[in-house]
Amino acid sequence: MTDTRPPLGQETAYPSQYDPSVLFPIARADSRAAFADADLEFDGVDIWNAWELTWLGNGNRPAVATAEIRVPASSPNLVESKSLKLYLNSFSMSPFENTAAVARTIAADLSACAGETVDVLVDLIGSQHSVARLPGYCLDTLDVSCDQWEVEPLLLQSDDSIESIVHEELYTDLLRSLCPVTSQPDIGSLAVHYHGPKIDRRCLLKYIVSFRQHNDFHEACIERMFVDIKTQCKPEKLSVYARYQRRGGLDINPFRSDFETQPRNVRIWRQ
Repeated sequence: MTDTRPPLGQETAYPSQYDPSVLFPIARADSRAAFADADLEFDGVDIWNAWELTWLGNGNRPAVATAEIRVPASSPNLVESKSLKLYLNSFSMSPFENTAAVARTIAADLSACAGETVDVLVDLIGSQHSVARLPGYCLDTLDVSCDQWEVEPLLLQSDDSIESIVHEELYTDLLRSLCPVTSQPDIGSLAVHYHGPKIDRRCLLKYIVSFRQHNDFHEACIERMFVDIKTQCKPEKLSVYARYQRRGGLDINPFRSDFETQPRNVRIWRQ
C-alpha cells in the first residue's frame, strides 16, 4: 500500500540514485482556506535555494553546484520541503551529461509536482550569491513591547488621511514561525514594500512578531501576512517578501505582490 503521508516528520530512507517518485505535493488551497478568498489578490513566487546539489559528471567525477528554483504562487501545489531534499539527494550517485541536463531534469520533475512550470538555474560556481541586506527602514530599531504570540490582524493600523499617503520599504529580522508538522522554528527576515496610507511601524512589527508561535508553512505565513496587511491597512500596492534561513541545505523565500513581478534572489546575512 502506498504511503500518502508527507515524509516531513517521518523516518525516511535517503535514495542515492535519481528518484523523482519521492517528490510530495501539498495543495496550496488547504492552507489558503483559513485566510483567503477564492480570488487571490496577489501573484508571486517561491524562491528555493538548494546549497548541497551534487551529481556524477564526466568520468564519474563528482560535480557540486547550487540551484535556484522558482515555483509560481499560482501553482496548485507547493513541494513538501523534505521530499525536495530527498529528491535532490538522489542525484548524488547518478550520472548526468552536464549542468544543463541537471537543470532540465529538476525543472521537469518539479513542474509535474507543482502543477505549473517551475524555473531552475543550476550554478557550478555560485558567484551570484553575494551577501546583501534587505532595502528600506529596519523596524527592529523601534522600542515596542510585544505580548501577542498568536496571529492577530487587528494589531495592524494605518493613517487613512490624504496627507499620509506614502511609498516606503520596511524590513525586520525578527520573523519566526513554526513548522506545522514538526513544530521546529522557522527563522527569517521579512520585507514589506507598499504605496498607500502610512502603516504604523510599531503596530506592523508587533503583528509580525505575533507569528512567533504560529504553525504553518513558510508560503502560507507570507500569504496570510499579505492578506491581513491588505485588509487592515488598505495599501494601494503591496509586496511581502520573506527570506528564511536554510534547513537541510534548502532555504525557502516566498514573495507575494499585487504590483511587482519577480524579486531579486538576495542572499541576506543569515543565509
